[in-house]
Amino acid sequence: MIGLNLLYILIIVFYCLSVLGYFIDFIQNNQKVNRVAFWLLSIVWIMQLLFLIMRAMEFSRLPIMTIFEGMFFYAWILVTFSLVINKLYRMDFLVFIVNLIGFSILTVSLFAPAGDVSSQLAELLILELLIIHVVILLLSYAMFTLSFSFSMLYFFQHQMLKRKRWGEKMERTGNLSNLEKRSYMFTLIGVPLMLIGLILGIIWAWVKFEMIPWYDLKVLSSFVLLGVYGVYLFQYQVKNRRGYSLALLNIAAFLVLLINYFLSSSFSQFHIW
Repeated sequence: MIGLNLLYILIIVFYCLSVLGYFIDFIQNNQKVNRVAFWLLSIVWIMQLLFLIMRAMEFSRLPIMTIFEGMFFYAWILVTFSLVINKLYRMDFLVFIVNLIGFSILTVSLFAPAGDVSSQLAELLILELLIIHVVILLLSYAMFTLSFSFSMLYFFQHQMLKRKRWGEKMERTGNLSNLEKRSYMFTLIGVPLMLIGLILGIIWAWVKFEMIPWYDLKVLSSFVLLGVYGVYLFQYQVKNRRGYSLALLNIAAFLVLLINYFLSSSFSQFHIW
């Protein structure tokens, strides 16, 4: 059972990375990232199939008899169709949406009534889900911090150019175009990580407490933060906005992040971090 537990966690991690890759590919139309996401999803498919085979051998029956197994098998079917769609058609948005749904179902499935899962194992997996939720959100905060840092360099570079202050400092900060691209790239990685982290947090709250604290200040501010960064990506990718105003928007988004992390944590009745 411990081997199945470890395999399940690995499936979630690889699936998370694959969803992240498909999101980046959808935004940027990046074929290299698409290929990496495809192979990660292929690994997920193989591990899911291995999980089903191991469970069938352990219980000497088809692994589709419990709610948990049904949901897991459903997620495996979604992964299968995603691989076929990705290989035969160019429907990146559809693949991303299908995998986001499949990832959510896969995460929820373990906490559905299974009949074969002990209460101790269920508690352990709930704790592991919480740990993954926290780690992924902290990684997204790190990505946003790096994005903010490049936007601040853009801001200072823009100010020096405006005031015609040439010198060594300008050369050391890099050109505006590269600073803007790097800021965008880190935000592009941070947004899907945060979305996945929030999904995991919602699932954990429902499984642990049978309720979702929508009115908790930390929860509300997290979705506001995700929306602000979503606006930034929309302005950059869809509206093709560039320049000083977009850097200011990214800086403002980071200020919202600081409010989310420190202020809402102080007033939240649900979060301790």
